[in-house]
Amino acid sequence: MSDGGLDELFGAADGRVAEERETVVKRRSTAVTLVGNAAVIGLATVVVTAGLRAVGLSISLLLLIALLTGLRLLIHAVSAVAPPPGPRLRSGIGAEAPPVVDALRATVRRWERNLDRAHSDPDLYARNVLPVLAELADERLRLRHGITRASDPRRARELLGDGLWTALSGPGRRALKARDVETYLDAMERL
Repeated sequence: MSDGGLDELFGAADGRVAEERETVVKRRSTAVTLVGNAAVIGLATVVVTAGLRAVGLSISLLLLIALLTGLRLLIHAVSAVAPPPGPRLRSGIGAEAPPVVDALRATVRRWERNLDRAHSDPDLYARNVLPVLAELADERLRLRHGITRASDPRRARELLGDGLWTALSGPGRRALKARDVETYLDAMERL
């Protein structure tokens, strides 16, 4: 086994650093761009004028040119703020990457993993699951009854029930059990 380290692994063996070739983006000159845009606007003017006259309508030529110029400027502005294209990979690695997952789906999956792990890890349950359940309970109490657990503890305990109240506020937080979670969620749904 070689002891070359990361340099050897990534192709910079013997002190040689592989040079990366930069792709040079060639820009057209301003004159060529202006002539091209004028040709596009002129062609579009001819086509639109012919189309309107074919159906028996007419429009001022200056108005039509102004509209097409504005449209071309708008297209140019939108293309200027478009995100850059993704990098091209030289190898096939990542070429068939799965589509980007939306944030809501990622959050739901994260919570599913947290809840699955919380069955066996009481610390994870106490750190991640109980604070969220407490926030949900406070929000439901606030929306439905105009109170929170802190503002009116007696009424909140009465509405939540003793089991959920002790689970959310008790210092001795025990491990999560599926039937307990169902009971807690049913109590919050009844609020």
